Amino acid sequence: MIFPRTLTRPVPGVVVVLAATCALAACTARPGATGGNASGGTAGPSAASSTEPAAMTPEAYRSALAAARPAGTTLAAIAKARTFKSLHQRIGRAESALESAVARLGALRPPQDVAPEHTDYVAALRALNGRLGALDQDVSSHALCNGTAVLAKLGASGDFTTFRASADDLAKAGDYPVVALKPPARHTRRLGNGTVLLSAIRGGRGALTVKNGGSHDGVVTLVRGGRRAVSFYVRKGANAKLANVRDGTYRVYFTTGADYDRSARAFTRDCGFSKFDDPLRFRTVYSAGRVSWDNWTLTLNTVFGGNASTSDVDPDAFPM
Repeated sequence: MIFPRTLTRPVPGVVVVLAATCALAACTARPGATGGNASGGTAGPSAASSTEPAAMTPEAYRSALAAARPAGTTLAAIAKARTFKSLHQRIGRAESALESAVARLGALRPPQDVAPEHTDYVAALRALNGRLGALDQDVSSHALCNGTAVLAKLGASGDFTTFRASADDLAKAGDYPVVALKPPARHTRRLGNGTVLLSAIRGGRGALTVKNGGSHDGVVTLVRGGRRAVSFYVRKGANAKLANVRDGTYRVYFTTGADYDRSARAFTRDCGFSKFDDPLRFRTVYSAGRVSWDNWTLTLNTVFGGNASTSDVDPDAFPM
């Protein structure tokens, strides 16, 4: 009689599972238990390390804010520009100062109680810097013509309103120093039609009549021998006459725009700078008991049939 034999064979799948289980057990330590590592040592829990810096003390934060305040002085210095070239340069310096302030302050970790105010303040400084870039383009297009006009438009912007509110909030939160700027007001100043701004050639018989049919007021300047001889104001839509012009040959320049700043002898907005290509000659002739002299009429705007051509002038080369 043949009895069946029972063979016992290892099942590979089971062995693998067991091996995997053992390996897992050897590498995983249960909370509160001590497990052996590959070298026979004891593996303990690793301590978590934090790299986040601690918040600044109010004193350190106050010092860091004070270091950024010169940006306000650089902004205010824009008003001191006397040429278009220097105006672009001063705007560029103000942009660099604000950019540095944003980078420096943005890296800080302020005291916890003013963290929201700090974030708003840095964001407002960044937006203010962006607004300066747009204003620099307005200078290039002659929409803005001097530093006070730039600062006045900056002060009227929503970006400046937001900046001032955020700066006030931060300052009040702990008597913290912030960038300060008081922009000038926007003006629309005009002189009376025919107002003489400079008179160094009066005493002759000649006369010059200027018709301004343009959309802006203007100032006409006569130059003789490289020096300004006379300047007078002509309102838009009006005519102005300059009498008693002394004999001589004169180059005629004119500038137009809005808001005439008499102290700067220039328009602050929407300015243009031109000259008549041909000079004017004033001459008095005495003959046979008669006296004759020259009178001229110029039109600042383009007119049909006009015979006096004009050219644009570099504003920094304009006789102010």
